[in-house]
Amino acid sequence: MRQRTPITTGAACCAVLLAATALAGCNRGSEGSAAAKGRVGIDMPRTDTDFWTAYQGYVRKGVDKGTVAALPLSNSQNDVAKLVANVQTFTDQGAKAVVMAPQDTGAISTTLERLEKRNVPVVTVDTRPDKGQVYMVVRADNRAYGRKSCEYLGEKLGGEGRVAELQGDLSSVNGRDRSQAFASCMKKKYPKIKVHELPTNWDGKEASGKLQSLLAQHPDLDGIYMQAGGAFLQPTLALLGQKNRLKKAGTEGHITIISNDGIPEELAAIRKGTIDATLSQPADLYAEYALYYARAALDGKKFEPGPTDHGSKIIKLPNGMEDQLPAPLVTRKNVDDKGLWANQLEKK
Repeated sequence: MRQRTPITTGAACCAVLLAATALAGCNRGSEGSAAAKGRVGIDMPRTDTDFWTAYQGYVRKGVDKGTVAALPLSNSQNDVAKLVANVQTFTDQGAKAVVMAPQDTGAISTTLERLEKRNVPVVTVDTRPDKGQVYMVVRADNRAYGRKSCEYLGEKLGGEGRVAELQGDLSSVNGRDRSQAFASCMKKKYPKIKVHELPTNWDGKEASGKLQSLLAQHPDLDGIYMQAGGAFLQPTLALLGQKNRLKKAGTEGHITIISNDGIPEELAAIRKGTIDATLSQPADLYAEYALYYARAALDGKKFEPGPTDHGSKIIKLPNGMEDQLPAPLVTRKNVDDKGLWANQLEKK
């Protein structure tokens, strides 16, 4: 079994705490041993995209295999008020730890403060709360998403041209990180590329409408950066098809497109040549390490900044710690890599 344990402080009874498929060491995968540590409340942020549907599936598998003993999963449906209510239900039911993925990273601070007062550790997934104590944030380096997407487009376009950026919700740390890093990289490395920033609130219809308006004004568009393939891929491809702008990679008139998420539909589009690349956000590892750190919190583990043995890096935040998981660039060269979570998903 591949080891998953990041560098920790304090003595540990085992070299490996757990993997997604089993508990190892002191508490091996039985419901009884997990429940003895306390139950965990797990909220799904939404299930209206392929990425979050896949994440939920991986979480359920981890729970079923005894990684943690979980209360019934809730779904806040991209609504912070529902998330607050769901967390209150968890604590009323005696949850000893909470896993959440707050989409509004500013509005959740009061709830985090309340959980801290009750000594309920919190693991957040994909997003980093602006305020409020967290035990661990499990996410990829979203600034790297923006930077790598910029570099890919910059190289493909030869440092010149016109690019549309379908931004996420700028009230979200992910939308801000990707947008700021993309803009900084473009300004520094590719000043001759004109970037049209299109805020979308992670909404595919809004993205399509704004992209349509941009194409009417600038039919010479050379590239598109989609900050979330799960939300933007289908509306974007449908629009380009309607406008007769959906050309295969390598043919005249092709618009170079890079996305973020790594869902199966993006990989299929790369194979077809309708988009060029994506950054694979690891839905499987998000679920694995969300449960890993929830169990670690119940076990009283402490972590220090530095590299881990699963290819990531833990950094210190003003309000906790963050494990920045790797998110590989996927192109035609490696789209069939069996290690990509979307390829594993397709074969099940």
